[in-house]
Amino acid sequence: MPPEAVEDQAVPGPPRRSWRPVTRGAIGLAHFGAWLTLTLFVAALLFVQSSRTTTLASHDAVIRPDLSGRVVLHTGPVLPDFRVESGTWIGADIRLGKTDVASTEALVERYAYIASQPDGQIQKVRDALVSMAVDALVRGAILALVPVLVWALVGATRRRQLLRNARSRQGVLAFLIVLLMVIGLWEPWAPEEERVEDATDWMALAEFLGPQVALPEALERVEVRGDATTVETRRIIESAVGSYAKSEEFYAEAATAAAELGLREPEGGETVVVLVSDRHDNIGMDAVARAIADRGGATEVFDAGDDTSSGKTWEAFSLDSLTAAFDDFDGRWVATGNHDHGDFVGSYLDERGWTVLDGEIVDGPDGSRLLGARDPRTSGLGAWRDEVGLSFEEVRQRLADEACAADADGERVATVLVHDADLGTEALRRGCVDLVLGGHLHLQEGPTPVTGVNGETGYVFTTGTTGGAAYAIAIGSKVRRPAQVTLVTYADGRPVGVQGVVLLSNGTFEVADFLTLDYGS
Repeated sequence: MPPEAVEDQAVPGPPRRSWRPVTRGAIGLAHFGAWLTLTLFVAALLFVQSSRTTTLASHDAVIRPDLSGRVVLHTGPVLPDFRVESGTWIGADIRLGKTDVASTEALVERYAYIASQPDGQIQKVRDALVSMAVDALVRGAILALVPVLVWALVGATRRRQLLRNARSRQGVLAFLIVLLMVIGLWEPWAPEEERVEDATDWMALAEFLGPQVALPEALERVEVRGDATTVETRRIIESAVGSYAKSEEFYAEAATAAAELGLREPEGGETVVVLVSDRHDNIGMDAVARAIADRGGATEVFDAGDDTSSGKTWEAFSLDSLTAAFDDFDGRWVATGNHDHGDFVGSYLDERGWTVLDGEIVDGPDGSRLLGARDPRTSGLGAWRDEVGLSFEEVRQRLADEACAADADGERVATVLVHDADLGTEALRRGCVDLVLGGHLHLQEGPTPVTGVNGETGYVFTTGTTGGAAYAIAIGSKVRRPAQVTLVTYADGRPVGVQGVVLLSNGTFEVADFLTLDYGS
């Protein structure tokens, strides 16, 4: 090759850098940012337009979220509406519907008792709002994908063509048609009639009731919207405020005192279970029961039923309160009672993480085996599995058969939890169970030792009413009769002792001795 040809040959420079990966990454990031922005925007729109129908404060209720930062409670056409700051920028509009009540006065008194122990209802509203927010985010994320995917699929060339077409006469005409359709559906010319509730101003509850009513500190932030000149309404609200104050004070003081009781402390390797029964809608005792449980070192809970008075859906507030009180416990077991009519109570608690006993052996406290069943005197005892109409005696025999079959297989049942302890007496007679726990009688019986036909010793124990109930009624500003909570201690997979704690109607406690369960071997 001639030298001049070598001189004319281009000297290769450094390789050109490809920007395609960078460009693709930037485009992908832009798409993700657009999708995320659209997701949040659409989710916010869906969230404020959503609603949940639930049972709240003993009513059918509809909860709608908003961004007002206030919770507004619409009680209906007769009673005033109430409003309180939520503490965040998210608020809620709650409209109460139907309920089961004998009179307006009784309804307002019920409001007072529920308001004095609001944790269960607050948690229910919070859960509903969280559920609606999650649903809105999921739906928003899916809907936001549509324009992003369409944008990406159309491509840059086609997008430029569409943009040119949009500037044409046909494009302008299409835009006007869409705009007219939106305006037609919106109907901005149709005036909205003024509502009665909008014509009344909000005022502080203290102003509504007047200076003659001493308002508890917790109610100072509450606002009310209603006709303050209605003497009957003011009288009812005054009565409710009085009931609220009495209930809150009685149970708050009891819970504080329970935290200082001289209860037996569990030893190393022991597990303590708190036993409640026959609450009959008395949500005031839930905080007291939890304080006793904490003081006694309990980490699990037994519920022997009759949490309600009739098993109706309006009584969900009682189940919400119980669940909120023991929400963080390791184990929660329940055997529904004869007043928990129908399937509502068991199904409701099951949906909220309780183990509802229904004739099958399950894992119990401290690695033990646990057996129980719903009370057959409720209309909701569907069965032993799928049968209907089982008698009390038939359930008693089947529980004994189940326990004894497990005992023969070397899987002894440590505890039978039932509403009425008589359901477990046959299993004790045969010597197939260590301890039968129940309620129903509203007073304590036992622990009583029973020697089975096989020589094995077991015990039967009935706890008193935790709600302090007289018959099936326990709602009130204080307990109607002595209210009992029992601590059951387990060691090495067996119950080894019980200790009862009773709250009297004067607010004082009686603490029973720790009673040891001796099996003689």
